[in-house]
Amino acid sequence: MDYDEEMNMNNVEFGDMPPQAFLLGLLSAFDNRYQAAADAYFKEITWKQLFAIICINLCKEAPTINELSDVMGSSHQNVKQILLRLEKKGFITTATDEKDKRKQRILVTDAARAFLEENDNNGKQSRYIIGRIFDGVDEQSLMITIQTIMRMERNLSKI
Repeated sequence: MDYDEEMNMNNVEFGDMPPQAFLLGLLSAFDNRYQAAADAYFKEITWKQLFAIICINLCKEAPTINELSDVMGSSHQNVKQILLRLEKKGFITTATDEKDKRKQRILVTDAARAFLEENDNNGKQSRYIIGRIFDGVDEQSLMITIQTIMRMERNLSKI
């Protein structure tokens, strides 16, 4: 696929649109498509719920809602709603912080760990899906994309 074909995918004209605006739209559309595909794949929980569990596991210690909101890049209210649903399903629990009794820490349960193990088959499924998504993307392009989005993220945080 050449550059003109890539810029005209799905009958979308790049036209006079600034490339920055096109990229933002493309990222939003990709996010929507990825979320829909992941929601269809995981029957028990949504992509956003799974993402919350992944983000909890990425934290060095059990996070607070505010800390998790920062990691997820989402509002406190949205994260709270996701966590309430996960708690109803038995995938997370909360515990009072030992150092500061006002804080509640979010913990992943054995049920969530079992779900991750069952649905990821030791990472094989994730690697397969990620491999399919990035098929034809060379490492240099990937690194430039990562750097670009990280710069955009830093700039966004200054707005």
